[in-house]
Order: sequence, then structure tokens, then C-alpha cells
Amino acid sequence: MNARDRDRDRDGEGRARSARPRDGLGRPLPYGTAGVERQPEGVVRSPGETVAEAQRLLDSGMPFHAHEVFEDAWKSGPEEAAPLWRGLAQLAVGLTHSARGNAVGGARLLRRGADALAGREDAYGIDVAGLVRWARALAGRVAAGERIDAAAEAPGLAGRPSPPGGPPGSRP
Repeated sequence: MNARDRDRDRDGEGRARSARPRDGLGRPLPYGTAGVERQPEGVVRSPGETVAEAQRLLDSGMPFHAHEVFEDAWKSGPEEAAPLWRGLAQLAVGLTHSARGNAVGGARLLRRGADALAGREDAYGIDVAGLVRWARALAGRVAAGERIDAAAEAPGLAGRPSPPGGPPGSRP
């Protein structure tokens, strides 16, 4: 690695590996600022551990970090489960962009994740149909200009009662 790669937070192979602290939505903060602890990369978890950790992060308003947990699952798990984890990661990134105020990108990723999950069977206790309904409803609200709070909009992966007036699969 050369000095330029070091200055740009690159790993030994030249890939971007930002060492900057990040906030709960994954946005880079200035060096020296206290940020949210990052998720370690490449962690192999059981499906149940993946769901539990991702749910904890979603409930904490950290969908960016939940997406990293789903990404680890799709990269380390069986190939036949990868589309499920990838679709869930897209939903988490869609929620991230929505909460950051990126309505176009947020709605697009929520719809893309919903499309990827549509028609899939429930697996690992995940309410897939409920998540598809949640994502499509949230995408519509985001596209209409509604401001989104990530923790308040966190979906229940295993399905939870909807808040009054909220979409199925969303948090109480």
C-alpha cells in the first residue's frame, strides 16, 4: 500500500476502507469525533443470530449497520439463502437512505428489496410477506416526501403488530 492509499483509507489491496467514525445511519463523521461502533466485517452467524442482531440494530435506528449483518449472511451462508439476505440488506439500505433524506434512493431501494423478496417463502422466522408490504408502503410515503425516522419505522423481521395506521410488519 502506498502513502496515497493510506491517506484515502485503503486496505492493502487498494479497496476503500474508511476509518472515519460514522453516525447511526452510517454517515461519515470528522476524524476524532465519537461515532457509533462499526459492525465487524465477515462475521459468520447462524440465521437466528443474524435475525436477532439485525433486529437489534434496526430497533436502535441503525439500519446501515443492520445491512452489514445481512451482507455477512449472504456472503457466508448457503447460496440458496443469498437472495433472501440480499433482499433484506436492500430494505435496510432503503431505510437508511430514507432516514438520511434521500427520498429517491430510499424509495427505489425499498421497492427493489420488496421486489426481490416478493413471493419468497418465510424463512428463519422472518415474515417475508409482511416485510414486502411494509417496504412498499414506506416507499410510497418516502416518495411522497414524508420525513422518516429510522428507529420509529424499523420493521419487525419476524412480524409484529402494526402501529395504529402503520403498515403490516412494522414496529409497534
